[in-house]
Amino acid sequence: MASMQFHAFDAFEDAGDKAGGNAEEKVHVRVQQRNGRKCITTVAGLADDLDVKRICKAFKKNFSCNGAIQKDEDAGEVIQLSGDQRTNVKAFLVDQQICHAENIVLHGF
Repeated sequence: MASMQFHAFDAFEDAGDKAGGNAEEKVHVRVQQRNGRKCITTVAGLADDLDVKRICKAFKKNFSCNGAIQKDEDAGEVIQLSGDQRTNVKAFLVDQQICHAENIVLHGF
């Protein structure tokens, strides 16, 4: 029988992480369904030199929502906001020049 050769296939090759730099440089904004109509927005991947507590306080004040900071062993400090705040977070981060628009990745439905 002829030997079959399988080529390595990378399903995430088109994600663009290679062209934009390391995956650690990207800020991931996700929305998670809680129960019913309730959802939580999480912001992970902010730079270590930023004051995450002040950014969370600004999010809470500008978006009129509740928020908290959670420690994660993989992502570091993660900001949790109540409600679907994905577009607000992206606009705020770009407007305040905390990070560039191409470094922000929006996830969720």
